[in-house]
Amino acid sequence: MLLGSYETKLTDKNRIAVPSKLRIELENNLILARGYEGCVLLLDKARWDQLLGVIGKEPILNLSVRDTFRFIIAGAFEVDLDKQGRLVVPQSLREFAQIETDVIFLGMKDWVEIWDLDKWQQRLGKITKSADDIAEKLMKLNKSNA
Repeated sequence: MLLGSYETKLTDKNRIAVPSKLRIELENNLILARGYEGCVLLLDKARWDQLLGVIGKEPILNLSVRDTFRFIIAGAFEVDLDKQGRLVVPQSLREFAQIETDVIFLGMKDWVEIWDLDKWQQRLGKITKSADDIAEKLMKLNKSNA
């Protein structure tokens, strides 16, 4: 399972080291893609295929499906780790996520999010303020799906 948070820095050659605990869980053939709330997603091929399966359940005639494919898939990149466990973050994804120097990796069970550290701290502040409301919404969602 992918979990935890790990801070690192973007090098001058736009590389970031994937934390070893996440590398152990991720298989080869890594994918970077746009994520929601302004982060970058990192998945291995198996998890990427699972994501595509979820997105692709609905017909292509559905605008939300097409827009999701455009948002996530059209901006995705296959990346390789170098011998030191680093990957290059493509410029379009750095710009999208406003990644500067300080970076944080978040293990999210089935995927990894990569955030600019300042941007993540702002987002975490919003989440922290509304944590009780989020829990209530999840309870209602679980009851309606039961």
